[in-house]
Amino acid sequence: MYIFASMISKSKYLISLFAALFLLLLGIQVYFMYKTSQVKKREIYSDVHNRIDDYIDNLENLGGTSNLGDEGQRKIFAEFNNKKISKKEFLNYFEKNKKSTQDKLSDYIDHKFEKEGYKVAVRTQFLSIVYVPKNIKLIDKPVTLYETRNKITKAGISNTGKWETSSTSRSDKSNQLERDDSFFVRSQTDFEILNINTVVFQNLTLLILCCVAILLSVLILYIFTVKNLLRQQKQVEVLHTVVDNISHEFKTPIATLKIASKTLKKEFTPEILPLIDRQIVRLEDLMLQLHPEDFDEKDSAIQPENWDFFIHDLAFTYKNTDFKFNNSVSKELPFDKKLMETVIKNLCENSVKYGASEIKIDVKTIQNKLEIIVSDNGKGIEQSELKNIFEKFYRIQSNNIHNSKGLGLGLFFVKKIVGKYNGKTEITSEVHIGTTFKISIPYED
Repeated sequence: MYIFASMISKSKYLISLFAALFLLLLGIQVYFMYKTSQVKKREIYSDVHNRIDDYIDNLENLGGTSNLGDEGQRKIFAEFNNKKISKKEFLNYFEKNKKSTQDKLSDYIDHKFEKEGYKVAVRTQFLSIVYVPKNIKLIDKPVTLYETRNKITKAGISNTGKWETSSTSRSDKSNQLERDDSFFVRSQTDFEILNINTVVFQNLTLLILCCVAILLSVLILYIFTVKNLLRQQKQVEVLHTVVDNISHEFKTPIATLKIASKTLKKEFTPEILPLIDRQIVRLEDLMLQLHPEDFDEKDSAIQPENWDFFIHDLAFTYKNTDFKFNNSVSKELPFDKKLMETVIKNLCENSVKYGASEIKIDVKTIQNKLEIIVSDNGKGIEQSELKNIFEKFYRIQSNNIHNSKGLGLGLFFVKKIVGKYNGKTEITSEVHIGTTFKISIPYED
């Protein structure tokens, strides 16, 4: 049992380690995908910027403020600085420029990236305009010079620029060039791909699917490994229990034989011989349970009255159980008598073992088929247990505790015997109501 406890402890450690490593792998995959998506975003934004940057710088072809050239812009700045136009007129100038260029700019950019499916938003702003001689700021917040119909929500990439525009005149006294008006301008052009996440996902679809496939493969392998490990633990537990039960089952006949041997050594008593024979038969039955291949050693057809003998023996053995038997078989059947007895005995003993006080047995033949129905009013079997009850050494558990004695071979032999004759075994059960076994075996006259 120490070995079994050690196996459980080790398996829990391995499961925990496996889970930790899987979570680590999941974290690495998520981080890898995040970094890859960021790199892809930068590549896409760089491509967009390179393809339209020159166009933004040459918007004079669209009829914007650049039509005035550097001198024209300087004059507008100077007029506002010298109070020749109001602030509203000054800002309206930029608003008109934005509207006059918006459609052509938007159409150009939409057409430029139609094939890629990018939804690109662009905006150029003057961040500040400063009259240099007196360091006077002409605007207190950015004004938009150009903007697409798609509006910027959060710029993905921005370009900033700065320049100085000024006018010069020749001094009458010194005959030297002097700067009359000088303005320092800071501008910023923002780019945003509104559907950047969708674009990146489409570009990385194959990579994402590969990562998901790897994670699912590892997870499935992990699940199968855990299930297999738990199944092996369960089998080890069952085998330990079987060994304990076998030891217990062998103790009684061996002890009895020892006593009989001692008695014979002292004095020969004829009554001892039947006792020895019964213990030998008992040992043979135990060996038969462990070696089902011995089924083929006998082949005696079963007679109609044999079925009654089987039930009579069971009723004699289990006096507290009410056996209700209905036998409509009226002819010899081509089945081994010992095997049919094993089927009836194992089914009924299974019912007794799990609390049945009443067992109904119905044996009949229908259209060249032997039909055996055994139903009881016992505890019933959980639905989760039904798929396992015919497994070798399997015994029904409650709260992971075996509540009944036995080797867990009875129903296994029933299934094996029925299978030997190409028959079918069906079971229905309800907890606290009872269980019904239905066996159907074909035969030829």
